[in-house]
Amino acid sequence: MAVGTAARGALAQRASAEPVRTGPRGIDPDHLLGQLVPMVRSLAEETGLSALRTAAVGAAGLGTLGDALRAELPAALHREFATETVALAADAVIAYAGALGAQPGAVVAGGTGLIALGTDLSTWRRADGWGHLLGDCGGGAWIGQAGLEAALRAYDGRAGGSVPLMNRAEDEFGPLSELPGQLYPRPDRPAVLASFAPHVAACADEDPVAAAVLRAAARHIADSAAAVCPASDDVRVALTGGLFKMGPPLLGPLETELAQQLPHAPLVPARGDPLHGAVTLAAGLAIGALTFPYDKNMLSVTRTSGRADDAQF
Repeated sequence: MAVGTAARGALAQRASAEPVRTGPRGIDPDHLLGQLVPMVRSLAEETGLSALRTAAVGAAGLGTLGDALRAELPAALHREFATETVALAADAVIAYAGALGAQPGAVVAGGTGLIALGTDLSTWRRADGWGHLLGDCGGGAWIGQAGLEAALRAYDGRAGGSVPLMNRAEDEFGPLSELPGQLYPRPDRPAVLASFAPHVAACADEDPVAAAVLRAAARHIADSAAAVCPASDDVRVALTGGLFKMGPPLLGPLETELAQQLPHAPLVPARGDPLHGAVTLAAGLAIGALTFPYDKNMLSVTRTSGRADDAQF
C-alpha cells in the first residue's frame, strides 16, 4: 500500500509492504486504517499539511470486496483527519487517472495480474482483472505460469518444451520434480508465478517457445484493451505497471497487436503512476472539477454527512 500528499507543488509518499487483509466482510477497514493513519500523520508532519479536507483512496478488489470499506472509511477519515470529502476508487481507476488523466481512452494496468479499463467520461468499461485462476491473461503470473509449463514440458520430454526455460526454472526453484510442492501450498502463488516472467522475457530473443509465450500475452493484453476502448477518434491507450518494464520482448509484439486491433487509438506514454492518479482525483474533488464518471463499484464520492453522491463530479 502506498500513500502520498501533494503540498507546495511536490508529492511526498510512504509505502507499506504488508497487504491489507480481506475477510468475510471483504477488505478490512480496520487493518487498512491501522497502516494508513500513521503514514498520513508522518506525511502531514513532513509536508506541513494542517488538514486533510479531501482524500482519494484506491483499493484493489473494491468492486466485489469493498462494501465495508465504503461504509466505514469516510467516517473514520473524518474522525482522524477532519476529512470532508472522500473518493473511493478501484485501483484500476487511479491507474487510469495517473496514466491518461481526464481524457477518454483505455488503460491497461499490468503487474502480477492484468486489468483493462476504458471510459468515454460518461461510463466505465472493464475487462479481465479476474485473478490468476480465472483470467489476468497476459499478466505477470500468466506469463510466468506459461513459462514454467514450457519448462516442465522440456523436463518431461514432451513436445512444446523449452530447454532454456527449464534451465532457468531449475536455477530459480531447484529440482523441477519438487516445484509443485514448493508452489501449490503458498498463499502468494500468483507472485511466485510472476517472478518467473522476467526469465521468459530474457529467453525470448533466442528461444522460440519463450517468444511465443510473449506474443500470446500481447494478444491477450490487446484483446482486453480493445474490449474497453471507446470507438471515437479522440481516444488514447496507455500502459501502466511493472509488467511493461520487461521492455521490447513484450512491448514489441504488444505494440503490433494494439496497432492492428485499435488503429484509431494511438499508444501514448503514461503520464504518471497510480499514486499520481489518486492525487489527480483528490485535486479534482477539491476544486469541484472531477470529470470521471461515478459508479458504485469503480468510483464513489462521500461527504462527511455519510451520503454517497449518486451523480458525476
